[in-house]
Amino acid sequence: MSSKRAYVTFLAGNGDYVKGVVGLVKGLRKAKSAYPLVVAVLPDVPADHREILVSQGCIVREIQPVYPPENQTQFAMAYYVINYSKLRIWEFVEYAKMIYLDGDIQVFENIDHLFELPNGYLYAAMDCFCEKTWSNSPQYKIGYCQQCPEKVKWPASMGSPPPKYFNAGMFVYEPNLLTYSHLFETLKVTPPSSFAEQDFLNNFFRNIYKPISHTYNFVLAMLWRHPEHVETEKVKVVHYCASGSKPWRYTGKEENMDREDIKTLVKKWKDIYEDKSLDYKNLAMDDNAKLKPLIEVLDDDDAITKPKKAPSAA
Repeated sequence: MSSKRAYVTFLAGNGDYVKGVVGLVKGLRKAKSAYPLVVAVLPDVPADHREILVSQGCIVREIQPVYPPENQTQFAMAYYVINYSKLRIWEFVEYAKMIYLDGDIQVFENIDHLFELPNGYLYAAMDCFCEKTWSNSPQYKIGYCQQCPEKVKWPASMGSPPPKYFNAGMFVYEPNLLTYSHLFETLKVTPPSSFAEQDFLNNFFRNIYKPISHTYNFVLAMLWRHPEHVETEKVKVVHYCASGSKPWRYTGKEENMDREDIKTLVKKWKDIYEDKSLDYKNLAMDDNAKLKPLIEVLDDDDAITKPKKAPSAA
């Protein structure tokens, strides 16, 4: 069964996000996940970064970039445009079900049970519209947020309320070549918007999206935007997406970053990242049966020693 399921993340360029991915795979290991982490890398990810990932037990898959329609990328935030390449993960059909996680996410509790969710849907946590990055949206302008819709009602004069909108930093999905083909063809005729692939995925999957608890994708802004909904002791997955919150480059100087709860969550990430006992080479496999499927998957088809290329549907 393990070869039919996996976690997956995405990596581009030669920057320091590779540290986030290393932290993620070690977090999954600490949480005793039974499934491997596949890293979809673009061609511009350097060899030494790929070697680091392989040495930490990741399965490296090279993918080709996916771009929105030419001359229209000015409508999306520039640093999000490359994220359209995440659509390639629907091509990974050797897996029946996958859980996508951004590289700035950490898993603090085992979430393997999410693979048991019924098929045929995309599962993800609802986003928050209260941060300034949403300032151009009608939701932000009227103070409406789906995290607390009772506070500011959606006015009838603006028509029907917007459909439930998920944060695409984490989602449960089923790879499928037909779905990928439809994604790719739809992208050709879809002008990019502010949140690039996240907006695109929300629109594409709007009819089969099922919300799950924000404990599976806890965006840090919830701490100051919706404290009444926060029970940090129940949070399983933390998304370090607030400005200044990346643990591997954290200084505490940006807005809200000097909070004690932020410092605690950053320290939790660093403790995992710096824990040598969680390095792949140091695993005592025989002492933990749940980790054996990871070895079996990695040994298959020399996955531990050579990157695999995803098939191109373009």
